[in-house]
Amino acid sequence: MLNKFLLIAILMAMGSTVAVGDTVKVRPDHPESYTVVKGDTLWDITGRFLNEPWLWPQVWEANPQIENPHLIYPGDVVSLKYVDGRPILAVGRIDKSGRYVKLSPEIRSYAKDTAIPAIPIDAIRQFLTRPLVVSDDEMDDWPYVVSSYDEHLVSATGNKLYVRGVPEGSTAKRYAVYRKGQAYVNPVKDKDAVLGYEAMYLGEAVIEKGGDPASFIVARSNREILTGDRLAVESETDIDSNFIPTHPRQDVYGNVISVVDGVSEIGQYQIVVLDLGTNDGMEVGNVLGVYQSGKVVKDYAATKAREKDEDARRIVLPHEDTSGFDRGVSAVLNDVRDTKRAFDKTDLVGYLGRPNAKPEEVLLPEEYAGVLMVFRTFDNVSYALVMEAVSPIHIFDAVKNL
Repeated sequence: MLNKFLLIAILMAMGSTVAVGDTVKVRPDHPESYTVVKGDTLWDITGRFLNEPWLWPQVWEANPQIENPHLIYPGDVVSLKYVDGRPILAVGRIDKSGRYVKLSPEIRSYAKDTAIPAIPIDAIRQFLTRPLVVSDDEMDDWPYVVSSYDEHLVSATGNKLYVRGVPEGSTAKRYAVYRKGQAYVNPVKDKDAVLGYEAMYLGEAVIEKGGDPASFIVARSNREILTGDRLAVESETDIDSNFIPTHPRQDVYGNVISVVDGVSEIGQYQIVVLDLGTNDGMEVGNVLGVYQSGKVVKDYAATKAREKDEDARRIVLPHEDTSGFDRGVSAVLNDVRDTKRAFDKTDLVGYLGRPNAKPEEVLLPEEYAGVLMVFRTFDNVSYALVMEAVSPIHIFDAVKNL
């Protein structure tokens, strides 16, 4: 079972990973206190008091009352205080008489799974234990669906599957079903460099009878299961879900290269894939800013000004003389100039310049769009949860240190 609590002692131990130079900025509209309710997260609660909620290790670490493992539960009262001019978050409770009681630094005996998590675990639970990214040939040796009962083309919950390649003597009962999905690439950097492949989760199947082929029953399906889909033993290992926000240990710059469920505009609590992995120094808990990629726009005004400058240099009247030829050339050039002036007075040419002119391209600056936290890493990519979105986030938007 996944742990759903956060030990403040761990926060203190990890507090040093937050840059010392960070300035904790208190929200001017922060409440005097806040009573924790079920469904809250440490990120949400801290965001009621601070402009940058990912800096919560600093405000918890500064609290001298939090010296031992100390869990935060629904019903606790969080308030902002200052110690030596430094903001801290204090924790207390309201007793039966309605009085505020400062909690002692003793371990409370409540069930740990009722404590509030750091971030919304339910949003990422299914992504914590399954292999999400594989190499080109990594799935080739996994057991595979060779057929289904009555040779159905598509199988779903309750259907029987026949699977080849199950290791002889295996005692595993529950398997996850996958299909090799899209290649993760970043065309902004290098469209030919494959960072990995999506392992598309299709559902779960339970072995009914061993052999070659073995018989399975589909226990749950998220998508249709087809002949050739692969199976892997369902992991029973819990992955630590206590996420501590940290800055990357080095400067990083990457992009959002995919979004789970394939929506076009990405918002809060949606899961994205980054083209940054452990090879780039990424670690679980790293917090990054998201910036809308600078768009390229066409500058028609600059194009028109350039055309006029070119024409002024190209059309030069010759000196007057008695030559009939020169007078004829002068007349022709004046006609060309008058014709151009007439066109320039029209709205179309006045705005667009020549119809076949190529406008100048201008790269606009990146704009801040939100914050995300990395919750799972692979060699070349990472999965992250969008914690805040001040504007829509899109594929290929930039991610970098805050």
